[in-house]
Amino acid sequence: MAPGSKAEQKAALDAGAWMFNVVTSVGIIMVNKALMATHGFSFATTLTGLHFATTTLMTLVMKWLGYVQPSHLPLSELVKFVFFANLSIVGMNVSLMWNSVGFYQIAKLSIIPLLCIMEVLFENFRYSRDTKLSIVVVLVGVGVCTVSDVSVNAQGLVAAVIAVCGTALQQHYVNYLQRKYSLNSLKLLGHTAPAQAASLLILGPFVDFWLTGNRIDTFHYTSIVTFFIVLSCVIAVGTNLSQFICIGRFTAVTFQVIGHMKTILVLTLGFLFFGKEGLNFHVAVGMVLAVVGMIWYSSASSKPGGKERQGVPSEKAPKSPQSELDDKV
Repeated sequence: MAPGSKAEQKAALDAGAWMFNVVTSVGIIMVNKALMATHGFSFATTLTGLHFATTTLMTLVMKWLGYVQPSHLPLSELVKFVFFANLSIVGMNVSLMWNSVGFYQIAKLSIIPLLCIMEVLFENFRYSRDTKLSIVVVLVGVGVCTVSDVSVNAQGLVAAVIAVCGTALQQHYVNYLQRKYSLNSLKLLGHTAPAQAASLLILGPFVDFWLTGNRIDTFHYTSIVTFFIVLSCVIAVGTNLSQFICIGRFTAVTFQVIGHMKTILVLTLGFLFFGKEGLNFHVAVGMVLAVVGMIWYSSASSKPGGKERQGVPSEKAPKSPQSELDDKV
């Protein structure tokens, strides 16, 4: 295949991976918002366990059909990954409960700088000035349109630090495990989803009771609530798979930066479907600024020297095994 055709194919696959993640992520946020805000199903941790149980079922079906070949992931690596991932999930839920929405959003934004530091320290990445500035523009834009009231207390700060560290470590580890053990997204999910499902379904009801004071077994399940739970689980399969695909094809930093497009879309859809309360000039400016920053980051980081491992220029780096496999997903 001609070099131009390969580049065009890669660009199309990259765009498809991002679109897959954006559509499924925005979809699950809107479904969960209806499920929790409208119908009062507040058991977020247990729901996440159900998401991974459904994802596990998908990976088993794919293995049975022969689309996923046997692979190996050391138990120690699996345990570390599940610990980081569950720390992220529980930490984010606790942070949201103990902090104001404004500080919760600030904590989420701090994941990007932490991931940048991790990539510099552990992956030997170097960023150009334009790449760094574009990240700052994205952070400022998203902050302007999402952060309002900001209040923090000691226990809330601890929860936020745990949540941010857990999320950064989990997303960094996705890319690390795929590269080190030549695992594509489906193979990695096949290892991690069952462990996450089991741990979250065991711990989830207790964590949710602690956070909400409500028991999941006494909740009144109507047909519409059951429908939304099933729909959320189905969409979550795509969300989990697309997250692994995107982080594997790119990096955790890129996934976070461009991923804030989902924040902008959720805000826009929220204004369209749930009323325009909260929409004002500075929110609109923040949204535009964030989009401009994302476009700038995409351009700056793709240029020679924009973002690359030291001594291995990104445009000349060989395609990783998991990327080649994900091209076929």
